[in-house]
Amino acid sequence: MSIPTLQGLQTALSGLIAEQTALDTTGNNIANANTEGYSRETALLDPSPPLDIPAISTLTGQGAQLGTGVSVETITRIRDVYLDAQYRTQNSALSSASTQAEVLGQAQAAFNEPTSASIAGQLSAFWSSWNSLADSPTSEAAKEGVTAAGEQLARTFNELSAQLSTIATQSGEQYETLTGPGGEVEDLATQIAQLNGQIKLSEEAGQQPNSMLDRRDELLDKLSALANVTVSEQADHTDTVSFGDAAAPLVEGTTVNWPQALTETAGGQLGALLSLTGPKGALTALQTGLDGVAETLAATVNAQLAKPFFAGETAATLTVAVKASEVQASGTEAPGGNEAAQAIAALRGGAAEQDYATLVEQLGSYVQGAKDEQTNLQTTVTAIEDQRQSVSGVSLDEEMTNLISFQRGYQASARTLTAMNEMLETLIDHTGAAGL
Repeated sequence: MSIPTLQGLQTALSGLIAEQTALDTTGNNIANANTEGYSRETALLDPSPPLDIPAISTLTGQGAQLGTGVSVETITRIRDVYLDAQYRTQNSALSSASTQAEVLGQAQAAFNEPTSASIAGQLSAFWSSWNSLADSPTSEAAKEGVTAAGEQLARTFNELSAQLSTIATQSGEQYETLTGPGGEVEDLATQIAQLNGQIKLSEEAGQQPNSMLDRRDELLDKLSALANVTVSEQADHTDTVSFGDAAAPLVEGTTVNWPQALTETAGGQLGALLSLTGPKGALTALQTGLDGVAETLAATVNAQLAKPFFAGETAATLTVAVKASEVQASGTEAPGGNEAAQAIAALRGGAAEQDYATLVEQLGSYVQGAKDEQTNLQTTVTAIEDQRQSVSGVSLDEEMTNLISFQRGYQASARTLTAMNEMLETLIDHTGAAGL
């Protein structure tokens, strides 16, 4: 079998087409260097099937194969699924820590420590008012000072309890907004399911759906902030997405399984919101602890008096149960008695204040722990994202080098094509008149 006359032209042409495709791919990378979620693409070149030439040598009788050029096998995106899985795991943990730090920070602000308007400041003022009454047991002004200080202290308990309840309610409402109809979970899952269907159709048509794959990965990254995400790619190139500790996969092919029940072990923002407001959650513990302080305060003060000074057993219900005229500095009828007022003033630094100090310390520990975890996880997520960018991101320096390489390849193929053209032109010019 002889070599076709125009084979050299076809070989050079294949080089032109391949290098042009590679140049276009590089140009697309440069154009999307700052596009969020874009994965660097590369044109995979593959040698064209060779041409068999039998008995090319008359001496040995051995045949050979002649290369016929190059073809573009596919334009593929550069992606590391292992790094993607690592990023989503750590991103979920970061989102959980950030949510806890934010919500607990709101609770810490509500406690307003250390200021004179806080419970600690109001307790100090309350003990001082009883000390003043002990100094002037028959003074109406001192009695009014006691009731005023008690009422202010009770209001501070009431307001702090209400603020903690509001923070817990808002956390619950935020969870419902994210997970309810039309919420972010459903929206992201629906988009992923739709992309699954489009990607499957593109693959079946022999097309490489790089942009859709990038978009799906971007949505999965966002979903991982809400809860733990596990992704498994199926044979038809659709993704099955497990979400938190939900019983069924959130996305299966083009099907979305939502709503589903989650627990505080779901991870991410949703797991944190459930954890904070759950029976053993930080907000619940703070509210319970505050109620305990209010109960201890009422019990220890009332124990020193014939008629209870405080009513209510929780922070939300604590009130002053007596009028100023009913306040007694003594439990006896003896004029000038002040033993009750002294006993209550001596409660400064006692059980109620100690319990409250422990509660504030506990809150500080919660907040600091969440912030430390947030900082550490942010460092980890940033490091993994840097690794992902080193693999999938666009380096302009690298792309400029590729541009030069592909440009030279294009020029060489063009020069080959020109040489083949000149050779054929010479051949035709010298043999075209034969036989005339």
